[in-house]
Amino acid sequence: MASDREVLRQVWEGKLPVCFSLAEEELQVLQTPDAFYLMVPRLSYFPLVTEKVKRHFVRFVHPDKQDAEMWLDFNGTPLKWQYPIGVLFDSLLGVDATLPWNITVHFDKFPEKELLKCPSREVVECHYLSCIKEADALKHRTHIATAMQKKDHNQLWQGLQNDKFDQFWSINKKLMDCNQKEGFKHIPYRCHKGDQFCLPLQRLVRPIEESERFKTLGDLLSLLQPSDDKNSLRVITQGVEPSWDTPLQWLSEHFSYPDNFLHLSLHSI
Repeated sequence: MASDREVLRQVWEGKLPVCFSLAEEELQVLQTPDAFYLMVPRLSYFPLVTEKVKRHFVRFVHPDKQDAEMWLDFNGTPLKWQYPIGVLFDSLLGVDATLPWNITVHFDKFPEKELLKCPSREVVECHYLSCIKEADALKHRTHIATAMQKKDHNQLWQGLQNDKFDQFWSINKKLMDCNQKEGFKHIPYRCHKGDQFCLPLQRLVRPIEESERFKTLGDLLSLLQPSDDKNSLRVITQGVEPSWDTPLQWLSEHFSYPDNFLHLSLHSI
């Protein structure tokens, strides 16, 4: 089980300053709306934190579009809401990014070929719980997730939705339970190469070798991209660059997002 509570809390408290601006071509009044600034949790999802953003901008767009689904883009790249905010930031901007993060708000021309519709928070909840079960299938063959009661799933979701560390971790610690000598069955991770979110690099990876040595981040990268020179890559997770010799098991327990996946963003130097 994840034991370093201070690391878990620091990861949980990670936030990003974002500057939201309405797309100029969608402005329907003479008055230009002020930008909307918000500190958003890295671990959350955009549909959970942008209700105030929508209320701020919706009165400035055409009446026919005020009931349309709001969507976001960064430098022309639509932001996929199904990924945690921190994953999008680390993959699109990297560790040396200039803050605040400037994001454009849209109510028109929803890019249906690139984005999934998200009409309600219930859609986010369904996606999130599906990820939890997928991660648990890798870690525990779904033994933990399927044994949980509905109230446990609700508490996980409410803890994430309301940004409540203790509420969330009182349940999530069960999903992080493992044999400390063997670790998880497999490490739940998703490796994103730059802004390529369509096909994250994934292979089944056990946290420990036959020699009983715990595998490291460097071992994982050698497996996924054997031809790449490690010196030409930067790997970011939760806004930091972990050492290549960091054990995957430790990273999975302490740096996973609330969906229980370790999201790694790769950048070429």
